[in-house]
Amino acid sequence: MFVARSEELAQLAAAMKQSNHAALVYGKRRVGKTRLIKEALKAQNRTAIYYECIRGTIRENVDAFVKVLIEEHILSFSPSFETIQDVFALLNSFPREFVVVIDEYPYLSTFAESKKIDSIFQNIIDNRLGNISLILSGSQISVMKNLLEEKDALYGRFGLIIHLQELNYREAAAFYTSKTAYEKIAFYSVFGGSPFVLQQLREEETLEQNIVRTILSPSNPVHLYASNLLLSDYSNAVNAERILSALGNGKKKYSELENKLDMNSTGNLAKQLKSLVAMELVCQNAPINKAKDPKKKYYEINDNLMRFYYTYVYPNKSTLQMIGERTFFEQLVSQTLLKDFVPRRFEEQCRSFFSVLARAGKLPGITNIGTYYYDDPANHKNGEFDVALAFGDEYEICEAKYYKKPMTLAEIHHEAGQVREIKALKVVRMGFIAVAGFEEQEAGYRYYTGEDLYRENI
Repeated sequence: MFVARSEELAQLAAAMKQSNHAALVYGKRRVGKTRLIKEALKAQNRTAIYYECIRGTIRENVDAFVKVLIEEHILSFSPSFETIQDVFALLNSFPREFVVVIDEYPYLSTFAESKKIDSIFQNIIDNRLGNISLILSGSQISVMKNLLEEKDALYGRFGLIIHLQELNYREAAAFYTSKTAYEKIAFYSVFGGSPFVLQQLREEETLEQNIVRTILSPSNPVHLYASNLLLSDYSNAVNAERILSALGNGKKKYSELENKLDMNSTGNLAKQLKSLVAMELVCQNAPINKAKDPKKKYYEINDNLMRFYYTYVYPNKSTLQMIGERTFFEQLVSQTLLKDFVPRRFEEQCRSFFSVLARAGKLPGITNIGTYYYDDPANHKNGEFDVALAFGDEYEICEAKYYKKPMTLAEIHHEAGQVREIKALKVVRMGFIAVAGFEEQEAGYRYYTGEDLYRENI
């Protein structure tokens, strides 16, 4: 099932109609790049050539590329080419127009310097795209981002650049439309927004049944994807797995990770975190009112599925093998899943909800969305409000409650009282997002339910 991506699809389809034009599509593995490209190819009148690079030498890739041209009946014989430029030069001699897709572009540098490969394609884009629209695609995000840096040979060569992200919580819900808002939030919190992962789900099954059948089952594609992702793209996978396991379902400052992993003052942790951030598996965040304070910065696992895997599965792999998937869920997952794991992810979905409203122009004056750090010396406490909307130096604080029952007026008063205790916080309004709604709504607050998060017109 192909969902969302309408803007990216239109941009890519338009780019494919232009000769002597190059586009770049990149994003983490299994995010839907190839499917997007193939959907855009369906609307083309041009001859499409799709080639997925292999982890081999340049010559091996040239030979494999030529084989694709023969299979697609573009060539009737197998000429011997020395370089990729020669293949494009031959395509330039044809009277028809082509769309050429080079997928997994970083694989070309497996046995060659990336600078050399980039220079080769600089020459192709500058001199051999007369009748060709070229698309380069890849999953190794750090490599693909390097192509956009000024020092790279391909800098400035792309007329279109698409950094494809996971589906957001609203878009992902297209894979389980019959579920309640309470269930949709939990599904997204566990499985995230990878189209590949979402296609493995069964809408008629419960959250527990889907978890047991997919991510807890060692032979299932979802489990294999989560467990092998680092091994396929990251050379120092062992330490990376330790870092992700240490992060788990929480937020960790750099010093906390150093101590937990016993990597003090070596510098290795900083390098590995930088790589994981570049892969978009980990993100570095800070409260929006402390963005420039290095002591308030922290790291989190960015991908919901990987967060689940490294919270529950990775540290307990031998236990899973010994007691089986269903017992594992009952003994190690069920007690905390809906009480701790999903509520934390729900807060992020609430911030995403306000981002959707802001992009639609429905939050005039808003300048930022995130968390808010508070320090309350009078009451000897500090912490974070998890959903904060900044309007200049003033804030709207929204409390996110993943409740199965409606929020009571007493709970509203309690939460509002905690916010008012922070004297340094300039609050313009308070709001509440309660999945199951509210028993009563008192004037002066903004109210949202779980269903509101999925409503198009709000």
